[in-house]
Amino acid sequence: MNEPTTADRPDATAERLRVGFLGPRGTFTEQALLTQADLAGAELVAYQNMAEVLHAAEVGEVDLGFVAIENSIEGTVNVTSDVLTFDVDVLIQREVVLNVQQHLLGVVGADLGAIREVVSHPHANAQVRGFLHRALPEVTVRAANSTAEAARAVAEAADPAVAAIGNDLAARLYGLDVLAADIEDHPENQTRFVAVAPHAVPAPTGHDKTTVVAFQHADRPGSLLAILQEFAARRINLTRLESRPTKKALGDYCFVLDLEGHVADDVVADCLKALRTKHGDVKFLGSYPSAVGEAPVRRRSADEARTAAEVWIDSIRSRIARLP
Repeated sequence: MNEPTTADRPDATAERLRVGFLGPRGTFTEQALLTQADLAGAELVAYQNMAEVLHAAEVGEVDLGFVAIENSIEGTVNVTSDVLTFDVDVLIQREVVLNVQQHLLGVVGADLGAIREVVSHPHANAQVRGFLHRALPEVTVRAANSTAEAARAVAEAADPAVAAIGNDLAARLYGLDVLAADIEDHPENQTRFVAVAPHAVPAPTGHDKTTVVAFQHADRPGSLLAILQEFAARRINLTRLESRPTKKALGDYCFVLDLEGHVADDVVADCLKALRTKHGDVKFLGSYPSAVGEAPVRRRSADEARTAAEVWIDSIRSRIARLP
């Protein structure tokens, strides 16, 4: 593992919480982290990739690891999902959702029409495909470990024909001009981040989410349906479902699921027990406060619908004739 670099914060002390994040300075990960009042004042430790962040959290090199896990345009961040599933033993402590604005960044004085190469993280590049096709159809697109690494490289190279895709924070940190603002193809572009640490499960708040990985005893027809029926039977809403290869054999998949509720809730605990008993192994990745405001509304709506259905069926059953 590469030696981490501590972010330049004059108020950071050895006694403060240490939080690992995808560096260098100026990534969207840092931008999301800084929206959290208790984390913004921590000692921030930059790592070269998200796998290193997660491993550092597992061994206690940092108190928390903070990584991207999902984007509303590109979907799951596979490296985060796979490392959490197969490589480390940590639990999600919280989630943070960030509205993402992508900008095209160039050296001072660069002209948009003269750009011949664009460099950024693959997820960022994918989020601006339409813009690149319209505005820079001949451009060469190159990948970097992060948007901030791309911005720093553009600043160091000082080549007016090379641009990066990144955020306002990176533009300020590396002295770059915004050549084109808000270039993401979909305006409702959001990225979900999670903070992880070993062992601890946050206390329930009444507005929580749980993440698990469900494995199968065997790949057979109806196996996924049987897993999903455990949630449906208990009126547990799933907010994310994705399949990932188990890396054991071609066609052998596990399922990563986000569900509304906390493992402290009896209905959630009962569901997880049923999954583990009947369908295969289950890896618990955490129960934590939800950053999405719709869960209580959905649960209340489901409860109201169930109550109405009970009244309806009771009214029908009350009309059943009695035997003489």
